[in-house]
Amino acid sequence: MSKVRVRFAPSPTGFFHIGSARTALFNWLYARHTNGTFILRIEDTDEARNTLESLHALMDGMSWLNLDWDEGPKFEKDGSIKEYGDYGAYFQSKRSNVYLEYLEILRKNGRAYDKDGAVFFKVSGQTQVLNDAVYGDVARMEEKDFPIFRSNGTPVFHFVNVVDDIAMQITNVIRGQDHLTNTNKHIELFKAFDAPMPQFAHIPLILKSEGEGKMSKRDKGALIEEYRDKNFLPEAVRNYLCLLGWNPKNGKEIMPIDEIVGLFDFSGIIRSNARFDEKKMAHFNTEHIRALPAEGFAKLAFSALSKDKNIANSSEDYAAKVFKLCQAKAVNLESLDGLVSYFFTENYPYDDAAKERVFKKGEAVSRMKDSLDMLSNIDEANFTSTVLHDEFEKLASLKNLKITEFFPPLRFALSGLAGGPDLLPMVEVLGKTKTLERLTKSIALFA
Repeated sequence: MSKVRVRFAPSPTGFFHIGSARTALFNWLYARHTNGTFILRIEDTDEARNTLESLHALMDGMSWLNLDWDEGPKFEKDGSIKEYGDYGAYFQSKRSNVYLEYLEILRKNGRAYDKDGAVFFKVSGQTQVLNDAVYGDVARMEEKDFPIFRSNGTPVFHFVNVVDDIAMQITNVIRGQDHLTNTNKHIELFKAFDAPMPQFAHIPLILKSEGEGKMSKRDKGALIEEYRDKNFLPEAVRNYLCLLGWNPKNGKEIMPIDEIVGLFDFSGIIRSNARFDEKKMAHFNTEHIRALPAEGFAKLAFSALSKDKNIANSSEDYAAKVFKLCQAKAVNLESLDGLVSYFFTENYPYDDAAKERVFKKGEAVSRMKDSLDMLSNIDEANFTSTVLHDEFEKLASLKNLKITEFFPPLRFALSGLAGGPDLLPMVEVLGKTKTLERLTKSIALFA
């Protein structure tokens, strides 16, 4: 069996769409699963719509998702484009001579003729049976001859697509189910060239979140750039896209990419279309964030919040402790500021709803005063969550109260909030000086 060679062949005419990303991902997964080759081939013959900006968006999006390609164009550090691989050029706009050579083969075999200034392909009129890796046997007949070169001399998609697959020795064509109706044309062309037929696998479409039809670039949440701008983890986006139309058959959803690569095969691809669910992808993002090593999360968090001068000017050691403490409560990096901001400023606001909850029993200030007196007597060196817990236990026993009756007022005084990370580790991270200062300030405000 020849080495697997798959390709992703987009047109750089806009932003990087979720559907395109999922097609690229499935090709990449199959290449990595089989130790094959993943090729990026650019269909850029539409000069009116293709732009360098769109090409950047496409390649940056693929790189962000860590979909590294083995052959194809890449941007160099100086902004130039260099092509890697032995089967180039990898831009269709640079392959005119190849297309003319293959056209001549069809002419010699009597399978191409001129009509109204264009060039048409003469079909066989026979039923073509596609053995699709997902849909099984699909029988279709192409009844009418179809154009392969336009009257302006430019080649048509069906022709260049097949020619490039033959010339680049593509073994597997993995693409959207909407291309299934094109495949009988392509089979006709492969046979006309007496070329090896690749294994086709048509993958289900991605439907919009609500309503009918597949997801378009105009639909909310359809562009990869949106998730990068919102500081989603690329691992989370990639993990979710893997499950749009593929079932690992192990009952798991949140998985590292190496595990997915090991499991990926056509037998797991589902025939029915997959509905996009941004809330579910956000859930995947949360799970991946919480599973990060503490050091890795701290670096991402610091980068995401670096525009906040209070955070940017804090010590890395202190910030790392804060982020480690708050990681388990993080939902996403976009809203992380609201979870950690009070650690980095003394001008934190007091939430009205939190104040109402804390002061409902009427003893909040008294609890704050008791906490202040007790905490003042703990040495800085012993200001740890373990010691703090023991001292609060003693205080609660002395006052004939439950330990938890001291915690809501203390949290509110220190953060202005009613919820957050585990309280006593939070007090430890803030340290004795900040804790006492904040308690003193809050008592003065609310007494």
